[in-house]
Amino acid sequence: MALKRIVLRDFVIVESLDLELHSGFTVLTGETGAGKSILIDALQIVLGARADSDVVRDGAVKADICAEFAIADHVASLLEEAGIDAEGTALLRRTVDTQGKSRAWINGVPVTATQLRALGEQLLDIHGQHAWQSLTRPDSVRSLLDAYAGTSPVETMERWAKWRQAQKTLQQAQDAQATLQQERDRLQWQIAELQKLGPQKDEWEELDASHKRLSHAHALIEAAQGAISILEDEEGGALAAVSKAHSALQSQEHVEAEFAAMADVLASCLAQAGDVAHSLHSYLRRTEVDPERLAELDARMSLWLNLARKYKRPPGDLPLLLQDWQQTLQQLDASTDVAALAANAEASAHEYHAAARTLSVRRAKAAPRLSSSITKAMQGLGMQGGKFEVEVKKLPEPASHGLDDISFLVSGHPGAAPKPIGKVASGGELSRISLAIAVTTSQLGKAPTLIFDEVDSGVGGAVAETVGRLMQQLGADRQVLAVTHLPQVAACAHHHLQVSKLRAKSGTTSTVQPVEGDARAAEIARMLGGERPTRTSLAHANEMLEGAASERKDIHGT
Repeated sequence: MALKRIVLRDFVIVESLDLELHSGFTVLTGETGAGKSILIDALQIVLGARADSDVVRDGAVKADICAEFAIADHVASLLEEAGIDAEGTALLRRTVDTQGKSRAWINGVPVTATQLRALGEQLLDIHGQHAWQSLTRPDSVRSLLDAYAGTSPVETMERWAKWRQAQKTLQQAQDAQATLQQERDRLQWQIAELQKLGPQKDEWEELDASHKRLSHAHALIEAAQGAISILEDEEGGALAAVSKAHSALQSQEHVEAEFAAMADVLASCLAQAGDVAHSLHSYLRRTEVDPERLAELDARMSLWLNLARKYKRPPGDLPLLLQDWQQTLQQLDASTDVAALAANAEASAHEYHAAARTLSVRRAKAAPRLSSSITKAMQGLGMQGGKFEVEVKKLPEPASHGLDDISFLVSGHPGAAPKPIGKVASGGELSRISLAIAVTTSQLGKAPTLIFDEVDSGVGGAVAETVGRLMQQLGADRQVLAVTHLPQVAACAHHHLQVSKLRAKSGTTSTVQPVEGDARAAEIARMLGGERPTRTSLAHANEMLEGAASERKDIHGT
């Protein structure tokens, strides 16, 4: 089984509810207005459906909904991938306050409503009383056939989006050819102008430094020569003076110990000054006034400065500007390559059509099988001789979901040609067709719990008994919950929950209680004949229960 327990606090008109659920087929019944669908509503909210402040019971601060599920290994693996520990059980909780704000947890870990919905798809399959309304909507019809076929349009839709984008890019390139070509021409001219200069990284800084040295060559040479003269003059030069001072101190350091340290300092100064003199001589040997080289530097720097002013950039930015323009030109070349864009669009179209044709083949194979299964189910629901047909035609133009126009056709009488379901079926027939579809497709689903919310509306008599037996059969392998007003369906259930509305000074509340034995017979008798069961209605109720029990496969072995 899947759904083990539901706990509600201050939900709509439920003050407090703690309900255990069991395997097999369970019905929920009660008088009109008692809130028979309240459990279904709570389950939908705890599994991520939209919730607002209306679900909070009057006078309460918040609504609190908990649902405990036994889960299969593959569901446990999905939870563990999301960082949620799960050892065979998933405890879902959601609260909604009077401001409409909600919070949610799975096994105590905070989660989003999206995560709840993703888990809900693995746990529950809900068929509502207005499910027939979707039978006329193309997207719902398509989804139902795809689910039955065990296929999905996702790949086709992804390839469609890729194809459409490729077409859009191609069209934009074709429309903008003149403008793009002008931009290309402009960039090519600018790039050629900069390439003629050939600016290199860090070159401007080197040019500037060299130009400064050459333009001040005379002053630099004079400064070097003057410094050498001051250092090396034989009579008054600094080197000679320091050398004499060093010798004087060194001659008396054996008498005055302090002179030794001073002499060492002078020795160091003498060595350093000698190094400077040596470096200055070297500088003079390699430095000369070079008017030709200075003219070359003037000319090149003038080109740099002219282009920098023209393009309003610092001179040092010209190499990077050239690189940026070259990259932009490459991108423009790619965007104006109409032939390449056309080839890409054609390849994308081929990929889309390949995926769409595969999808069409699977739909075409599944359509007759689904038609036959639903037609067979209709016979037992009071539509003898009726026929259901899944029609798959080719769309005039490809679409994101594929190449197929899918519709449901039905004939309610033998020999009548099937016509669109919304045009030929009455409300009661639509409900029965919807139920036939629900039963047929539920047998293929993976969700361990099936919920039918008054899908038996509009049927009665022998058909109602057939509905009950169908759900009873489903309950042999799956957990089935059904909200119903039909005693024939209620009698076929393995378990029976009665929903009651209680009025007190504090307000109206709703409760849900399991009923068995005489209490269950009384509830079915009420469903048969009114508020107060009669001896006849009670006898009929017991007869129905005994008949259903004799045919029912009791999953508990009792």
